[in-house]
Amino acid sequence: MLRLYLRFYLTLLASLALLGAAAAVLWHLAGGPMEEVGITLGRVVQNTLPPADSPPAEQQEALRRLASGLNGDVTLFAKDGTVIAAIGRPLAPPRALRHHLLAMDHWQDGTVSGVHLGDGRLLVASVPMGAGNARLIFHSLLLLVALAIGVAAFPLVRQLTRRLERLQRGVESLGAGDLAARVAVEGKDEVARLAGSFNRAASQIEQLIRAHQALLANASHELRTPLTRIRLAVEMLKSAADPKSKAGLEKDIAELDGLVDEILLASRLNAAEQPQISEEIDLLALAAEECSRYDDVDLEGTPIGLRGEARLLRRLLRNLLENAKRHGVPPTHVRLAREGATVVLKVWDSGPGPAPAEFEQVFTPFYRRRDSSSSGTSTGNGLGLSLVRQIARRHGGDAHCRPLDDGRGCFVITLAGATGAQESVRAK
Repeated sequence: MLRLYLRFYLTLLASLALLGAAAAVLWHLAGGPMEEVGITLGRVVQNTLPPADSPPAEQQEALRRLASGLNGDVTLFAKDGTVIAAIGRPLAPPRALRHHLLAMDHWQDGTVSGVHLGDGRLLVASVPMGAGNARLIFHSLLLLVALAIGVAAFPLVRQLTRRLERLQRGVESLGAGDLAARVAVEGKDEVARLAGSFNRAASQIEQLIRAHQALLANASHELRTPLTRIRLAVEMLKSAADPKSKAGLEKDIAELDGLVDEILLASRLNAAEQPQISEEIDLLALAAEECSRYDDVDLEGTPIGLRGEARLLRRLLRNLLENAKRHGVPPTHVRLAREGATVVLKVWDSGPGPAPAEFEQVFTPFYRRRDSSSSGTSTGNGLGLSLVRQIARRHGGDAHCRPLDDGRGCFVITLAGATGAQESVRAK
């Protein structure tokens, strides 16, 4: 197995070696005879032609002899750019390159080439002269070599990054709750080993969560049997048992029964496979039904349609109202409003509410607030608000505790999927 870092390192070394070898070869060709062609050609032409101050007729005759046998046009320019002599059609040097041509011994631009003489004259011909610009050839070929290396290296790099992208999507799917998320194991390098490790870890996580959910569900169901027997025994002791002890025992049974019910619900909500929510609900009507079960509850809001699970939304409202009844001071206020496609539900009571330090802790499973009205005793089973947040997130929203303008704590629930709104309604 060729390790991944060795593949990167060897690819880099091969690229550098290829680029260095190409640069050395091209520089050798460009820096040898090719580099001296322009200088030699310019000196030969200058020695063949008469001096620059010679009569034009003499220079015309010399140019005719120089161009003899050439199938093309040749023009000789003075230092100031005027034409001294011409064979065939008079040519003109490219104006865009004129300032640059004066610094070159010879040049070639398409079908026109030229030689710069030492005395300032410029010989231009419509046929190639010399080997062209060696430095231009060198730089062009070097650029082509670098481009070829980049093109050849792209498939290797893209193959690697594509596998990493698939691995990233697998990790994100697992983090989003898809316990069945796996990635394909491709190749035999570190990325393949990482994909295999991820698949094994995902399988172990899935097994642990499934086992945990099964344990919770089975344990909760098994608790139902002794609870039923205890409730039957209490009924049989109606005449013999102390009324105070009997009432306390019934309260404990009810609390334990509620805890079992909420554990079962939490176990179902934690499952990765969630059924599609498609039920149309009038959230204000549902809230009114739940608020009617409690005394001193002030409900205000607009009839809003929502796609969700009525059973879970009832539990959400009931847990919020039960929390206010146990820990708050009546009356309890419930406000229901729509903000775009989001439903905002606010619940608070006339007491101080949770302290700012408890705004997040109250949503932790089995976290119990200290009841200020019961001399430090705690009430509830610690799962109610945790279920509120789980149900809200299942409906595309969330649950938070926020301070009101007067500093009291208020529970703010957001739910996605609002489908309609009408005029405001208030009920007590």
